Amino acid sequence: MFVVCGEALMDVFAAGETGTGFTLDARIGGSPFNVALGLARLAQPVSFFGGVSRGFLGERLLAALRAERVGTGSVIEVDAPTTLGLVGLDARGVPSYSFYGHGGADRQLTPAALSRLPPSARAFHFGSYTMVVEPVAATLRALVEREQTRSLIAYDPNIRLNVEPDLSRWREVLQWMLPRTHLLKVSEEDLALLYPDQSPQTLGAQWAQHGVPLVVITRGGDGAWAWTAQAHLAVPGVPTTLVDTVGAGDTFQAALLTWLAENDALSPAAMRELRSDRLTAALTFASRAAAITCSRRGADLPHRTDL
Repeated sequence: MFVVCGEALMDVFAAGETGTGFTLDARIGGSPFNVALGLARLAQPVSFFGGVSRGFLGERLLAALRAERVGTGSVIEVDAPTTLGLVGLDARGVPSYSFYGHGGADRQLTPAALSRLPPSARAFHFGSYTMVVEPVAATLRALVEREQTRSLIAYDPNIRLNVEPDLSRWREVLQWMLPRTHLLKVSEEDLALLYPDQSPQTLGAQWAQHGVPLVVITRGGDGAWAWTAQAHLAVPGVPTTLVDTVGAGDTFQAALLTWLAENDALSPAAMRELRSDRLTAALTFASRAAAITCSRRGADLPHRTDL
């Protein structure tokens, strides 16, 4: 079973002007929340580990998880507001975010919640801002420490400077995660923020050579690069009719994890030994899934039948 750890929130889009303001369209979201839904839609057993509000927005998030058959036994309900992410789209459909979440429910995850995790869990995904804001970050780091030698650890930094503007904090967490991560998925855009003076190819090769079994760098419409200790390859992007890119990276990660699970490669040892043809197949599958999400508004991730 997969366990996806991190934030669940509401993405709020402007849906048109009114005489006195805007109509707003609020949709379930959050990067880890999207990954959990993506895994469930791709027919993978998955639970979500995070904090949600006891208010009506938290109830909507829980209802969505249950409707998608994501396990909710590890969801912690707290008396705190649901984080809102205001999403603006540019002419190319690329989103920008403004977050309203100080003191939000997704941050109120304490170490006591670790006892709620399912004993059947064998793969954990971490990512986005809950890895850098407290108290939730300390809880998730404790979970990584506990599981790194007996479970698969996947990580996507998914930088959100509107939540934590200090890039050194994001770099600190990434450096802490590198020796504890088995699958690192990071966007070329995030690497440009973190390490503007270093090429993504150099970083990917270094991290693979220093022990990360599989490093994947996504490049939007240009495809993706991947490294293991033995191999390096690139796959092109999949053409699509672009609506927006919201949730594309989360879709890629969910689909990549699905491919690894379906092809007996969901372990550090198996990922290290992936041949070029199998690695190409994995990245192509993930890219196809991400292209489907890009053809839809918001984080509407594909089902297994779509692929």
